[in-house]
Amino acid sequence: MTASARTPATRAGGVRAASQLGELRLRGMSRAYGAYTALHPLDLTVRGGEFVALLGPSGCGKTTALNCLAGLLPLTAGEILLDGKRVDTVPPEKRGFGMVFQNYALFPHLTVRANVAFGLKMRGVPKAEIQRRVEEVLRLVRLGEHAHKHPGQLSGGQQQRVAIARAIVMEPPLVLMDEPLSNLDAALRLEMRSEIRRLHQEFGLTTLYVTHDQEEALSLADRLVVLDAGRVSQIGTPAELYEHPADPHVAAFMGYRNLLALEVVSARGPEVVAARRGLRLTGTVVGDARVTQGQQVTVAIRPEDVRIAEEGEPRVAEAVAEIVEYHGRVLHVEAVTADGDRVHLRAGREVRPGDAIALAVDAERALVFGAGGAPAGAAEPGGSAEPGGSAEPDEPGGPEGSAESTGPATLAKSADSSEPGDSSEPTASAESTASAGSGESAEEGSR
Repeated sequence: MTASARTPATRAGGVRAASQLGELRLRGMSRAYGAYTALHPLDLTVRGGEFVALLGPSGCGKTTALNCLAGLLPLTAGEILLDGKRVDTVPPEKRGFGMVFQNYALFPHLTVRANVAFGLKMRGVPKAEIQRRVEEVLRLVRLGEHAHKHPGQLSGGQQQRVAIARAIVMEPPLVLMDEPLSNLDAALRLEMRSEIRRLHQEFGLTTLYVTHDQEEALSLADRLVVLDAGRVSQIGTPAELYEHPADPHVAAFMGYRNLLALEVVSARGPEVVAARRGLRLTGTVVGDARVTQGQQVTVAIRPEDVRIAEEGEPRVAEAVAEIVEYHGRVLHVEAVTADGDRVHLRAGREVRPGDAIALAVDAERALVFGAGGAPAGAAEPGGSAEPGGSAEPDEPGGPEGSAESTGPATLAKSADSSEPGDSSEPTASAESTASAGSGESAEEGSR
């Protein structure tokens, strides 16, 4: 089932959980620090019950966007409308949004039950209602038997569930999640992905989720917003971005590990023959772009779309397997051509390091992007990777991660450096801001 076909789950009794939010609209939302713009004007409409993921490398502005929505950062320009009412001028504690931070931000001296109940107590919700809502949420996140424990007695996955429970017990119109799974191990990440999607459906939540993990975004979201250097690269469903990336930057995030800088030999309609030195392939032009003979292009190919050529089949290149990784039924192979170009592929038969192999790719699986589409870090065959832009912080004080290349003619992944602009450390949460304003301590809130 594709993301666009997902429907909310039903609660007990067959009643579907309805979203409290009709529509969230961002109009030209931006954030700048002096002459540097961390988030360029962002226009986005989120429908009630939708799960939207902001995806991009560190420094792309995704956490800045989330903090602007939460009210932890003031907007430089633009506005935020919640069901037609402007909320960007409203203090964070009065927006009513739930927020889940990367580091959980739990009160260590309070029990699980007291942590979840804290926001409700700060809002003056009657004690009986607090007890009812807390017990229901703890049951849904499967922490009922741990309600008496303190955060230090819980595993990482259990602590993250407490943070999620604390956010959704407020029954917020919008839940903001800032890389909530990045501190968990691989097994727990898979488990919590399913848990977050289940809770989103059962509670009828509207969720905005920040991540740099494309697999996480594809599995959770109804729509993706890919950001690059503070600008939107593409918005669409997981299927749209996976099958039809708008540019090489989006392609890199969607798993097109082979990004080859080639030159057009011939072009006939959408079909293009491109080559350089030992590489020669036929690809398909993306969108309505027009390319001409001699033009420099970037060709994006997934590793699973590169195969070892059969006898008599047209060959893209001759290469030697250098690195072979075992992944169960398939092998992940990194091969090197005689001219030093690296190509990533998956093989269903035995390949050993040092084996000579011939490579083949179907034309419809090789996406051709015209001039101006080359990503930062892409390299020409035999040359070194040159940064596509200057390193600038998402917020002042740290460098932005530039894309790095594993070798000539290939962009293996986007770099993932850390900087203040995409830090997940909160300066204040909506509920802690509220408690500070009321002069009450967390200890008092637990009584």
